[in-house]
Amino acid sequence: MTQALTTESRNSGNIRQAVSEACGRIAPTWPLDRAIAVNPFWEMRDLPFARVAARLEATAQAKCLMPASYYQSLWGKQIQPQHLTAAADELGFSGDVAALERSLEEVPEGAHWFNVCDWLDARRDREHKMAWRDEVIHQVSQFCAAYFQYQERMSLGAEQDLYSAWLATIRQDRGVEILMGEGGMHRAFLDLPEDMAEVFAAAHELVAGNDSALTAWSHALLLEINGWASWMAYTAWMDAFNEQDNDNREQLLAIMLAWELVLWRHMKETDSAGFAQLESDFSRQLESAGTLEAFYESARRPLWVWHRAAEIAYQAQLCSDLKHPPEAPATPCKLQAAFCIDVRSEPMRRALEAQDDSIQTLGFAGFFGLPIEYQAPGSSMTRPQMPGLLKPTVKAVQAGDDNRMAAGHNTSARWLQANEAEPATFGFVEALGLLKAGSLIKRSLFPSDPEHAVNRHCGSGHWDLIQDGAPMSAADKAGMAKSVLGAMGLVRDFAPTIILFGHGSATTNNPFAAALDCGACNGQTGEVNVKVLADILNDEAVRAELAALGTEIPSTTRFYAGLHNTTTDELVNYGEAPPGEVQAWLRGATDAAQRKRAAAFAMDDTAGASAEYRRRSRDWGQLRPEWGLANNAAFVVAPRSRTRHLDLAGRSFLHDYRWQDDEGFGVLELIMTAPMVVTNWINMQYYASVTDNLKYGSGNKMLHNVVGGNIGVFEGNGGDLRIGLPMQSLHDGSDWRHQPLRLNVFIQAPKEAIAEVASNHEVVRQLIDNDWLYLFQLDDEGEQVSRFYGGEWLPSPAQ
Repeated sequence: MTQALTTESRNSGNIRQAVSEACGRIAPTWPLDRAIAVNPFWEMRDLPFARVAARLEATAQAKCLMPASYYQSLWGKQIQPQHLTAAADELGFSGDVAALERSLEEVPEGAHWFNVCDWLDARRDREHKMAWRDEVIHQVSQFCAAYFQYQERMSLGAEQDLYSAWLATIRQDRGVEILMGEGGMHRAFLDLPEDMAEVFAAAHELVAGNDSALTAWSHALLLEINGWASWMAYTAWMDAFNEQDNDNREQLLAIMLAWELVLWRHMKETDSAGFAQLESDFSRQLESAGTLEAFYESARRPLWVWHRAAEIAYQAQLCSDLKHPPEAPATPCKLQAAFCIDVRSEPMRRALEAQDDSIQTLGFAGFFGLPIEYQAPGSSMTRPQMPGLLKPTVKAVQAGDDNRMAAGHNTSARWLQANEAEPATFGFVEALGLLKAGSLIKRSLFPSDPEHAVNRHCGSGHWDLIQDGAPMSAADKAGMAKSVLGAMGLVRDFAPTIILFGHGSATTNNPFAAALDCGACNGQTGEVNVKVLADILNDEAVRAELAALGTEIPSTTRFYAGLHNTTTDELVNYGEAPPGEVQAWLRGATDAAQRKRAAAFAMDDTAGASAEYRRRSRDWGQLRPEWGLANNAAFVVAPRSRTRHLDLAGRSFLHDYRWQDDEGFGVLELIMTAPMVVTNWINMQYYASVTDNLKYGSGNKMLHNVVGGNIGVFEGNGGDLRIGLPMQSLHDGSDWRHQPLRLNVFIQAPKEAIAEVASNHEVVRQLIDNDWLYLFQLDDEGEQVSRFYGGEWLPSPAQ
């Protein structure tokens, strides 16, 4: 099956392209301290979701659908016959309801791609010998952890790239052949190429020069170690911001292919009969590889009908609810409160509005449109306070910070990291021994409220904003503020009191704490953003410049900064306190939201909800301090009057938007290319973490060990780096708390404007036409809901 490769073919761009295509299919994952939700299928959005699901199942046995028993449990409850029929018609399924019911009883299974290690494991004495697949993943994963955690101090030298460092390490390690009982195997590592390009060329030779086979094989190997591949995709993502090259994924792939070559060659030298069978099986697999994806795409069609029926059931109800909204109250507005579009804000907004008809809430991205990075007092380090999709352009520094605290901060930096890094502290505690015991006992018996270590020095005074190395002028700030206010829809009728609420969580001993904070703030709280924006908007010089730009804020209007604590459902105010009446409304909203949410944590005494939430936030052993964004399903872009009367059960992202104020539809374009993409990322991370927690989730929280302080977690002491959400964030021990539905986007704007944005942006068009989300238009009259798909407007499921 093999053929010799010429020098020309070894240097061929075809090999590089095949490798690049495989590496390009891996989406990034952010580190723990900047955790944001990511669509793990993002880099395959150019294909229909069902086809991607078939490819992943054929390649790595990954699941993008729930098991048949799950859909059976919804039948007759959530899914009704009309939903099933509508789904079958939409997907072109020719069978009737009875046929679909039968399909849940017999779900066909097929073959899947085998890597070389899999073929060897199929013939290995697994009762007495360790699996090659497990050994390869463990060895590579442990090496990657050491490389990225201790790169600067490795004896191999920080100048070595990943593949070269691995090769040097594995050549010094004879433990593999001893552990696996394979004498003489070490020689195969000594014979590996020094250059990763030669590894790719040798792998290309094994697949008989078939570029597409090399891509499929490479993708399968990266999916075997998807956690580390995703981490390296993140490093490439960040380097791209600085226009720097990054080939970490290619280096990792070279390591995985090198392992395959070692196993192939060792088998050839030690077991001629076994090698002949391996060569024959591998050759037949190459010939039939194209049929695997087609098999799963066809075999899973009935399950896709059931899945689509569940989505139609939800869509039909929400479409009906969004029709015929009541008239907005005409009461003069005393308080305007802006919240993040996060689904956890929706119940709190409802609770606050219920306090008085003169209260108006607004929904906007949690970074409040500020392209900033935050530099803490006394530190040279910065952190982004905006979505990971974007690069900060402005540095926010508290006014008066003259670095007087620099020495203290720098000296204590590592102490703070170790002291606040949750399970990463176990080695630190062991090293300190009894010196740390008193602190642990105190925190266990007398716990205090959790506090974000980086924010504890973030005061409520004035801020300096630096752009391109120079302070921003009042005119510069006004230009930025005008864009923010316009995107918020806050351009007229300013209330005397306006509170900007960021949001953040409060948990203890939780490596996933940042994942509960604001994804729009790069896994941070929105504290810095609201303080900076309130400071800008209260600045008289900025207001004068704003007035010249056509946005006049009354002198009687005051902006305040606040935070919605999503763990305790408390509304916190920073600095100057708002009027007494407003404070009473905030307390009333907190109490109402806490009582409403008590059922989610099986609390019998709703009167004691506040104390219980605080206790949970302080509890070191609490696995479910809150439910995060679980059960998210919709993104509504419309005036608040469209949804104010509805209880959306904390399942909807809400972005206020009035298209009549959006001349040229620039804000609409921004919403559809930024928040809509971010909500897709959140939605698909939860989706994939449920359908396949082994591949796209992070397993059991109780078994997590933090890697490198912030890189990620192992489940146990090894295996691949885990990504996505732990089971405790998705399941309550009895039932799923998240139903995996694709995001439903509802926009109240003219059809022509929506269609034009979609046609002008390939990413948006891919998300819509390849079934990664559903896009609906709400008409102004509240009479009709239409779906945009394939460049056409179609009736919604509720029509």
